[in-house]
Amino acid sequence: MPDITKFYIDGRWVEPAELNVIDVINPATEKAAGQVAIGSAADVDAAVEAARRAFETWGQTTVEERLEVINRIIAEYQNRMGDLAAAVTEEMGSPVGLTNAAQVPIGLGHLMTAAAQLPGFSFSEDRGGHRIVKEPIGVCGFITPWNWPLNQVMCKVAPALATGCTMVLKPSEVAPFSAAIVAEIFDAAGVPAGVFNLVNGDGPGVGAALAAHPDIDMISFTGSTRAGIEVAKTAAPSVKRVAQELGGKSPNIILDDEDFAKNVAGGIAAMMMNSGQSCNAPSRMLVPSSRLDEVAEIAKSVEPNITVGDPTTDVQLGPVVSEAQFEKIQGLIERAIADGATPVIGGAGRPEGLETGYYVKPTVFTNVTNDMEIARTEVFGPVLVVIAYDSIDEAIKIGNDTEYGLAGYVSGKDIDEVRRIGSRIRAGSIGLNGATVDPVAPFGGYKKSGNGREWGDYAFDEFLEVKSLLGYGA
Repeated sequence: MPDITKFYIDGRWVEPAELNVIDVINPATEKAAGQVAIGSAADVDAAVEAARRAFETWGQTTVEERLEVINRIIAEYQNRMGDLAAAVTEEMGSPVGLTNAAQVPIGLGHLMTAAAQLPGFSFSEDRGGHRIVKEPIGVCGFITPWNWPLNQVMCKVAPALATGCTMVLKPSEVAPFSAAIVAEIFDAAGVPAGVFNLVNGDGPGVGAALAAHPDIDMISFTGSTRAGIEVAKTAAPSVKRVAQELGGKSPNIILDDEDFAKNVAGGIAAMMMNSGQSCNAPSRMLVPSSRLDEVAEIAKSVEPNITVGDPTTDVQLGPVVSEAQFEKIQGLIERAIADGATPVIGGAGRPEGLETGYYVKPTVFTNVTNDMEIARTEVFGPVLVVIAYDSIDEAIKIGNDTEYGLAGYVSGKDIDEVRRIGSRIRAGSIGLNGATVDPVAPFGGYKKSGNGREWGDYAFDEFLEVKSLLGYGA
């Protein structure tokens, strides 16, 4: 990947106000794959000024004009899917199979969903002689993470474009390559200057400057709950809108029926996808107490199928994203063992034969209670905890006994029972019998998993102000 030492501001690649670069580490090799410039408040000021200027015209465009631009972006995105895939695999270690099947297509999916929803979206309605209109909120600041980089960029950028907003994006400095290609895509698609701006940097520098900036009307953040709280505090004095998609510790309730073995194996596989680095991962598996030993045997039987290794090859798991993430996960695994949890597969250390790279053993713990650190903390690695329950009511109580509420999962033969249980889980997205995320369905959390909703036309409202034109029909 080329070095990214410029920012995309006002339709041009420009030098930072002050050049300061860091290495971008390939997590599979532990070597630098390139460099990225780290911006400052001065760079944010320049990008916000460009976005504010562009909003004067972009905010007045018609649906048809915005749809034409989005369709051009879609065409350019499709032309660059190979480049995007190579970037994601190199910057954050996603295996090529997952990258090509999900990491890159999901970004395209958000663009195509916005294009499909936009023509039929109602930006006005009449009530009792008055007109209620929805108008773009203005300039938006986006702070996105590294784990699903194209998903989290496009699920913000696509609806913002569709509703007439302009924006400044700060992608993760850990995985900036794919976002730079996104900027190239927008440039090639002829997105008007200043509508989309990219400033690389870290949280304390660029992220805090975006959140605090008085000329940004909305900040949308995806990341840890800890960081999200800081973003909200920083944004509070300017009373801007804050939308957040934060952490999770999602329950996966497996019912006691003839599909038990299949659903347990499926739950393990789902947890390990993307090396467990998904905010909505089914990280707490709840199973009947009487079948706890069976879960251990199922985990051992599927372990050979969970291949770990070089993400440029045909493996299920690549490395986790960084040394810091690797060390955090190792500490949680070691403390879980000390607390009495039993690793029926995996455990501490690297997988055999993988001495270089931030590889973590796929790990399944039994003998876990919901008060243990490993059951309450978001690990963000390939680590599953199995918790026993004696009744459905107890399973639901355990499932809801968390500060998070991003997702939940229920699997069983009786679909009516599955639906009833799903309706009682306090979370924003519930997967029933293996159903996966869909760009047309809203995504977001309860409790400390965030506020607001992304994806589909529900995301449009996050970027709109509502105005009453009283007496409009008089």
